[in-house]
Amino acid sequence: MPTAVISEINVMDWKKESKKLAAVAIVFLACFYLPIHHSRFVNAVFESLYLVKWYAREHVLLCLIPAFFIAGAIGVFVSQASVMKYLGAKANKVLAYGVASVSGMILAVCSCTVLPLFAGIYKMGAGLGPATAFLYSGPAINVLAIILTARILGLELGIARAVGAIVFSVVIGLAMHFIYRKEELEKSSGQVAMPAPEVSRPLWKNAAFFASMVGILVVANWARSGDVRAIFLCCPGGLSAHTIEGTVVQEGEGYVRVVDRTGTEHEIPAEQLQAIEPVDKNIVYEAVFRARWGITAGLLVLFGGMLLMWFSRGEIAEWVATSWGFAWQILPLLLIGVLAAGFLLGRPGYEGIIPAQWVERAVGGNSLWANLFASFAGAFMYFATLTEVPILQGLLGAGMGKGPALALLLAGPALSLPNMLVIRSVMGTQKTMVFVALVVVMATLSGLIYGAI
Repeated sequence: MPTAVISEINVMDWKKESKKLAAVAIVFLACFYLPIHHSRFVNAVFESLYLVKWYAREHVLLCLIPAFFIAGAIGVFVSQASVMKYLGAKANKVLAYGVASVSGMILAVCSCTVLPLFAGIYKMGAGLGPATAFLYSGPAINVLAIILTARILGLELGIARAVGAIVFSVVIGLAMHFIYRKEELEKSSGQVAMPAPEVSRPLWKNAAFFASMVGILVVANWARSGDVRAIFLCCPGGLSAHTIEGTVVQEGEGYVRVVDRTGTEHEIPAEQLQAIEPVDKNIVYEAVFRARWGITAGLLVLFGGMLLMWFSRGEIAEWVATSWGFAWQILPLLLIGVLAAGFLLGRPGYEGIIPAQWVERAVGGNSLWANLFASFAGAFMYFATLTEVPILQGLLGAGMGKGPALALLLAGPALSLPNMLVIRSVMGTQKTMVFVALVVVMATLSGLIYGAI
């Protein structure tokens, strides 16, 4: 072998090994200087683990697993022609964006639960615009969250959130389509040549099958409404009135413990408690909550019967394999993202490595910076369904402006650090960065406009 070739190989090997050496050195220095004696660092580590534990208990079994099976069913049982007809690059724009933008009214999911569904329709050939409109609207246009926002944070903010979320989903989808219009044109050209697949079963059977799975997802996660409304004075930045709607779980001599609708426990000192008043409950909503496990069991029986009668063993095996593929792709990234989010920002009501006071100081008033910071921080924080309301209530009590409040409501529930990691694996780094930037910029502008009104 010529000397020049050997020398070139040695240089390439050295470059490769030097990168490994640099990585080892960085890890070693991080371990060597690990600040385990600092209480904030130790607390942030525990917060990341607490958040992972809470997420595993509250969202994996009842939220993510049904979502994975729905996504797998989309990939196997829904024909590519059907996806392209309603959501494809050549689909009727009014129909495509109309279907995508109202999906959140049906699926009460968080920014992570929507990911398998988004991956399913995107990989089946949905246009980038409708797919990203669906990705945003799934967690953002949650009817229950909007109603809770209006009841606790005010009707004005609730209406602004609802209108903003619907408009956002359409505008973001159209913007993504316009930015990547050349790719979409190529995709639509390729779709035209695809032959129409044979229909193995009538549309109503597929619709009933998917309706049963969506019903299981929604009903199994049906949250209990509050029994009481606790009004108290609290906390950072001076005493101000706060309201928590939930259930009293313990009363002591000097405190009252209330669990809100999101499952977060609040201990209110007796000297700060102003009043506890009963909540007027929606009869239908409460009836569904009381019967949710019976309804879920009935839907499971119906679902199992349809699966056995209408689908072959080969189709079921392919469905399970596809669902597992989505789970294997998404779960590791979610774990990393949830750990990082917990370490940086903590859980609702608890601090991570970033002090809560920094956040509270940054979002006061209605300046461009306050709205931008609220949008940016909300985009990286993890909000499970409904948890944004009590978090925002505390921030408003600490002096947060109403513009930044809306900005956080529009950016926070639809995005999170775990969410971004998974989106990147589905549609690439560049498109993910553009999508996140659109959400943050539009939330910032919406906050500025709303705060100035």
